[in-house]
Amino acid sequence: MGKSYLAMKTDPTSYDTINSDLKEIGIAARKLAKDTIRLGGLGFGTSFLQWVASFAAIYLLVLDRTNWKTNMLTALLVPYIFFSLPSLIFNLFRGEVGQWIAFVAVVLRLFFPKHFPDWLEMPASLILLLVVAPSLLADTVRDDLIGVFICLAIGCYLLQEHIRSSGGFRNAFTQTNGISNTLGILVLFVYPLWRLVLHFI
Repeated sequence: MGKSYLAMKTDPTSYDTINSDLKEIGIAARKLAKDTIRLGGLGFGTSFLQWVASFAAIYLLVLDRTNWKTNMLTALLVPYIFFSLPSLIFNLFRGEVGQWIAFVAVVLRLFFPKHFPDWLEMPASLILLLVVAPSLLADTVRDDLIGVFICLAIGCYLLQEHIRSSGGFRNAFTQTNGISNTLGILVLFVYPLWRLVLHFI
């Protein structure tokens, strides 16, 4: 009995089994760490690009209300912002804060129309859209590929209209005030294209 116990204790096959198990655990841990870092990086990239695209749309909206003054349907930037706005800001304006802002905007528009500036029309429309949008749009479509395709369609429309109004592709990049507008429109493509890449990998 004692001999068999010693034989089991010094059996080389048990060492091999333990070593192979430890190697497999190490490989699994490395794969887990690699996948976690990759997914974390992709998530960070998505949220960062979401912020960039939203700010680009807001920048174009401000330009349109100040010195751009184009005939394009720039009101499409409002649904673009709705679909690309980061969740942190989206949820803030969809809650109590947004309701109060929407209430004040409606009261000003109804009872003090002369004191309601034109440049405030689009931001007020955006806040109203955020507050009153049904849950189907706010919770489902916004995070789905449908929202991504809507953002892409808006970007394509604005780009081709901007190139047409600039008098061609070259002019859109060479005119003094056209370069910033063109770059702003091109940035609109960054977030939806990244979302599509992530969806298909």
